[in-house]
Amino acid sequence: MAPVRNINVMRKIAARCGGLEAELNRYFVLYLSTLIALISLDFLFLGVVARGFFSSEVGDMLGEIRIAPAILFYLLYVVGVLIFVSGGAGTTSQSSLLYGGLFGLFCYATFDLTSLSLLKHWSWPVAVVDVSWGATVTAVSSTAGLLVANWLAPKV
Repeated sequence: MAPVRNINVMRKIAARCGGLEAELNRYFVLYLSTLIALISLDFLFLGVVARGFFSSEVGDMLGEIRIAPAILFYLLYVVGVLIFVSGGAGTTSQSSLLYGGLFGLFCYATFDLTSLSLLKHWSWPVAVVDVSWGATVTAVSSTAGLLVANWLAPKV
């Protein structure tokens, strides 16, 4: 009787490990697709669409881009998006869009309102544009990441 019992236990463990592997794969796909969407959209907006606006508003404050802090921001921000927006079991594209927008709003507003209170060249127009962009890019990238993850690595 013991060998049969051990085989059943081993099958249960193998099934759980397979489920764990599928879940980890899903989080990896969700993270990577959200990161790619966020970086692509942010570079397009900051480097092309709003470049002139930000240069004219705060140009004397801008310096060379420091790659390490920029990379660290994107890597950590997407972790926050997965924890607070799109990583939950019951997440839908509608909830990701809503909570992604709110997460972006709160995160970017924290930065921009602090900058308004401390930096003499930070202006209300810059804050409004940046907070609006933060809400938009987070909503879109979290939802895009979720849709890609649902397509490539469905929930287990």
